[in-house]
Amino acid sequence: MTFREWLEAYRRAWEGADVEAAVPLFTEDAVYRSHPFREPHVGHEGIRRYWAGATSGQANVSVAFGEPVAAGRHAAVEWWTRMRQQGEDVTLPGCLVLRFAADGRCKELREYWHIEPGLHDPPPGWGA
Repeated sequence: MTFREWLEAYRRAWEGADVEAAVPLFTEDAVYRSHPFREPHVGHEGIRRYWAGATSGQANVSVAFGEPVAAGRHAAVEWWTRMRQQGEDVTLPGCLVLRFAADGRCKELREYWHIEPGLHDPPPGWGA
């Protein structure tokens, strides 16, 4: 699986709140940090629990990725998400910092994000 294929699968899983599609994108011992100040979610079961909880209150999710930056098995990519969360429209831009295993699955994911009330388009030039 290439990095772009991985991103597309991740996007589809998030937009569909499809936990079972998301989990196989990660190695069995993967570390998933959803926020710098939260404990990591480790392994398939940890990622499954996190995704089930995080996506359960989301609807009408639309995810866009910017142009990724990659070096070897490491990559970073901006994302811009618009959705309803707990019944409120929100915009959630952020960045994924990723490390991949040789088989193309993610071994480590770190997210940095900000949530803003309302639905907002990315600024001009975003994602380039």
